[in-house]
Amino acid sequence: MTRPSLVLGIESSCDETAAAVVRDGVEVLSNVVASQHELHERFRGVVPEIASRSHLQRIVPTVREALAQAGATPADLSGVAVTNRPGMIGCLLVGVAAAKALCWRFRLPLVGVDHVQAHIHAAFLAAPDLPLPLLALVASGGHTALYHVDTPGRGERIGSTRDDAAGEALDKAAALLGLGYPGGPAIEQAAEGGNPDAVAFPRALLGPTSIDFSFSGLKTALLLRVQRSGAPGAPAADEVADLAASFQAAVVDTLVEKLARAARPRGVRSLAIGGGVARNRRLRAAIAAHDELRRLAVVFPPPDLCSDNAAMVAGLGALLLARGEHATLALEAAATSRAAVHPR
Repeated sequence: MTRPSLVLGIESSCDETAAAVVRDGVEVLSNVVASQHELHERFRGVVPEIASRSHLQRIVPTVREALAQAGATPADLSGVAVTNRPGMIGCLLVGVAAAKALCWRFRLPLVGVDHVQAHIHAAFLAAPDLPLPLLALVASGGHTALYHVDTPGRGERIGSTRDDAAGEALDKAAALLGLGYPGGPAIEQAAEGGNPDAVAFPRALLGPTSIDFSFSGLKTALLLRVQRSGAPGAPAADEVADLAASFQAAVVDTLVEKLARAARPRGVRSLAIGGGVARNRRLRAAIAAHDELRRLAVVFPPPDLCSDNAAMVAGLGALLLARGEHATLALEAAATSRAAVHPR
């Protein structure tokens, strides 16, 4: 009998210290995330130095907890997968160093994983038999891009943001409205009591065929609206819900329109979303209700696989290790992805 593959994943690209164990590339045995939200909330954004120090304190306990929940020891592992790009370099270095130490001590194979490609791969954890080709949207605080996937683990970027990421725009909007951090969930909660048609915020579609994104103009439109209402960060209480709902609607409408534009000429059979913004309920409902997109095999990974996590890293790492894509202990961290844009 073939021994089951057990891959440990480690994720530390931003402000989540995460570790997970995945069996045979698809079965999530553990998925532990140590959040730093409380450390960054007063800054309304991630402070790289604080995040890096926190990773140093949390990485060993988080890995131990992931192994314990999976009922595994390092000796049981088939390999270690670690996010080594893209992300905040100081944060990445912590995870990469921990992975190297484990691999050196226990003589385990090591593989570096692209954080964005891992977000795409979360769809295959949720639906291993997902039909290809796949169109994937990755939308988070640091990334907003569209990918065409012919082969699992090798998403080809076909569209990206020209300025702000969708999650960054939501964070800035929440700050302007005096809401909490992180901004996406805060905007979504505030929007529940608001009218999404109250304010006609712009949708930057960048021409009739573009599948790139731009959210800076939308953010500026909210700023100007808030300034007309009073001091930034303190609009009238009865306006906040409508502003949040209208801003969220503009972000969602833009994402859905770009998905439809990308899907039409490419003959994709399935669609998936990843990244923190993919947790948004209005976005999921809009995709499910769209006349064109709902005809595809649509996969909405569970929320814990959308935000930064290590299960997606372990799942993709298992695939890469099975392909023989091992790294050495000279593996480096990189702030940017190697992926290039290949228009279709």
